[in-house]
Amino acid sequence: MKRITLVATIGVFVATLFGALAMAQNAPLGDYARQARKQKDHQAPAAKSFDNDNLPRADKLSVVGQAPAESGDASAPATSGETAAPDGEAKTSSPSSGGAKPPDSAARQTAEAEKKPAEDEVAQKQKMFKDWQAKIQTQQTQIDTLARELDLTNREYRLRAAAFYADAGNRLRNASSWDKEDAQFKEQIADKQKKLDDAKKQLEDLQEQARKASVPSSMRD
Repeated sequence: MKRITLVATIGVFVATLFGALAMAQNAPLGDYARQARKQKDHQAPAAKSFDNDNLPRADKLSVVGQAPAESGDASAPATSGETAAPDGEAKTSSPSSGGAKPPDSAARQTAEAEKKPAEDEVAQKQKMFKDWQAKIQTQQTQIDTLARELDLTNREYRLRAAAFYADAGNRLRNASSWDKEDAQFKEQIADKQKKLDDAKKQLEDLQEQARKASVPSSMRD
């Protein structure tokens, strides 16, 4: 009888203990559940998922993360003749022996090639001017020579005439011979005068031709 009572007492004690433990556990679990519901109410709406039906087509998509590597053509090293400069611009490498010449050298050669014909043309004009000048000077020299000869002949004629007419007896004795000599002097003078006039006319023609050839006046006179 005592054993049954002891067992019953122990059973009641154990039942009471488990009931208290159950109540103690139920209280924190209830609080936790209420707190979880509050947090769920305050949480941000779930992230929107995209599929083929709601995927935007007009707007651009922003990609998060590292940009994809460029294609092999863009990332390939610079071709021969160009090297990558620090600022990203391509620089032309120095031309190799036998290659294309630098632009400055080509431009300089072009300028020299254009300059040479111009210099040759100027040289030819100067030579032409000097040729005309030489012709004019030669003609002027001939005129000066003819003028001196004419002047000498005139002087000689005047002297002979003065001597002849100074002596009356000589005029009587040598009248016929003087007439012949006088005619010769006059013929010589006329011939020299004609040559001088022709030479002067030739000089004028040369000067006019030189003027038409654009010879400077300083070289025509």
